[in-house]
Parts: sequence; structure tokens; C-alpha cells
Amino acid sequence: MALATGIGSHPGDDQQAFDEAVRVVVGEVPDLVYLPEVPGRGITAGMTGRALAVVTGIGVDLQPAGWRLTDAPGVDHRRARSLLAQDLDGFEEQTQGYQGTLKIQVAGPWTLATTVERPRGDKALADSGARRDLAQALAEGLGEHVADVRRRVPGADRLVVQVDEPALAAVLDAAIPTASGFGRHRAVHPPEASQALGWVLAGIADAGAEPWVHSCAPGTPLDLVRGAGARGLAVDLAVLSAADHDRAAEALEAGETLALGVVPSADPATTPTDAQVTESVVRWLDMVGLDPEVVGDRLVLTPSCGLAGATPAWAHRSLTLLRDAAGHLSG
Repeated sequence: MALATGIGSHPGDDQQAFDEAVRVVVGEVPDLVYLPEVPGRGITAGMTGRALAVVTGIGVDLQPAGWRLTDAPGVDHRRARSLLAQDLDGFEEQTQGYQGTLKIQVAGPWTLATTVERPRGDKALADSGARRDLAQALAEGLGEHVADVRRRVPGADRLVVQVDEPALAAVLDAAIPTASGFGRHRAVHPPEASQALGWVLAGIADAGAEPWVHSCAPGTPLDLVRGAGARGLAVDLAVLSAADHDRAAEALEAGETLALGVVPSADPATTPTDAQVTESVVRWLDMVGLDPEVVGDRLVLTPSCGLAGATPAWAHRSLTLLRDAAGHLSG
């Protein structure tokens, strides 16, 4: 049967919003529950802050320009770790007795390299040593993070770690601006990009979890991502190129998971029905020559991207639509 889940982020700006997001997730997508993120609570709750809360062996602190590598963890680094632990406490409480698949999310090494600065300024992306250290620290930290999540939710018989890489295509295309804004960082060559991503995905697999890679940015190199070790792809159907459609279908045929973004991540002018969502997926499967019954639970329906920019009502409604559409596909 097809499954439904979310990408990760939810709207809100306080702890109550996080608690409500967990309730919505557990209630609406019970077959693939995920740990929600509420980045509106501040920079320590954002995508970069969450990932830095996981890394081990390096320190960071918050400067006026954003996160920066330091010799030792600063106060904001410690706050990010504390917030993650607090969220995991709340998640553990609301998932007591849960049995099934569980997903957590983390920013990937190349997205981190574009959002964290070197000690002397400019992005870690500009320094091969800094970007290597970030990737290896993330890979190591994820092993500990996965073990912690398993301890907290022992009924999760399948644990997925979704690595978010919205910046990967821009890193490869030399499209990341320098600190001055007047230049662009040099392109990272595909072998290096694959290697660093591979360290992180291997760290996840070695911890006994299933590595997925998510990006709703157009041009994400799906072949590179699969070659680096991803066992699941999470993509926005609306931005796939003709070649990407084939690569996504190839992943499904190879026994990997495809999480397909099929409902808007922000409130739409006209709310689609579950029948319309189902029809869009059936049309896509027909286009690439796949049978819904054959792909089964390797096909996962999601919003097009994170829900942080949605209203709470749409965040809730979008998951309901996805769950219902997945049920129609399975029927």
C-alpha cells in the first residue's frame, strides 16, 4: 500500500506549536510518523541549527552573520542541542506504544556548507577542509542521534533519516553567492559532492537506519544522490525534468523508495480533493509505466516541500489529503 508523510517543517513560533504538530502527525499519517520541525521558534530551531545540534567533534556559535565554526561549542550551540533534546522528550511522550515506520530529518553536508561560516568569515563551502570536517562531524553525530531516537521510540521497526539537500544543485552549478554578494563560490565537482554526501548516508546506514535524500529544488542530481548511497528520494513532482521522471521511476523499479511531493506546501487558492491528488499520482505512474500495486509502500506521498510557510489549518489538511489519496492508491 502507498504511504503518506510530511517533509518535516510545520508552522508556528512556540513550543505549543511543536506539540500540536506532533499530535497532527501522529493522527494524520500514522503509517509513516515523522519528527516535526518548527523553525519559526528561532534560529536554533531552523534547519541549520537542528543539524548543528546533531554534529559531534566540532564547535559552532552564532554570530551576527549566522552560524560560524569555532574551537568549542558556544552558548547558542548548546541551546540548539537543548531544544532538540526537549523536542525529543515531547515526541517520545506522544509516541508511547507506537509501532511502525518513523522518519527524522537533518540538513545535509552541502546545505550546511552553504549556511555555516568559517572562523574567519565566508561560507565553509569556500574551504575544502572545513566542508570535509562538517560532513564527517555530521556523519558521526547521526550515529548517536539515531541510537537516541531508537531508545526513545523502541517500537519503530523501520527508521528513516531524511537528509535535506536543497542547496546541492546550486553548489554543483557555482550558484552560491560569496559573503560580499558580488561573486559566486566555485563549483564543487561531482566526485567530491558524492563523497561527502556518501559519508553521511553511510553513517546513517551503519547505524541501522534507512538513508533518504530530499530536495524540492529543481536540478537536483538524482543519479549522484542514488550513487552516494540514498535508498530513498524525496522530490517535488512539479519541478522534475523529463530525465528526472525517468530517474525517479528507475529508483522505484530498483526497490528504492520514492517520496513524491503532490500537494502544495503553502495554502492553495483552491483546495484539491483527495480524488484529484490520487488522479495526479496515477497519471504520473502511467506516464512512467509503473503499476500502483507493484510499487506498493515504496511510493510515499508528501507535500511539495516543508509546511513552515503554511497556516496550521493547511498543514493539517494537507496531511489528511495525502493519507486519503494513499489509501485510494492502495485500494
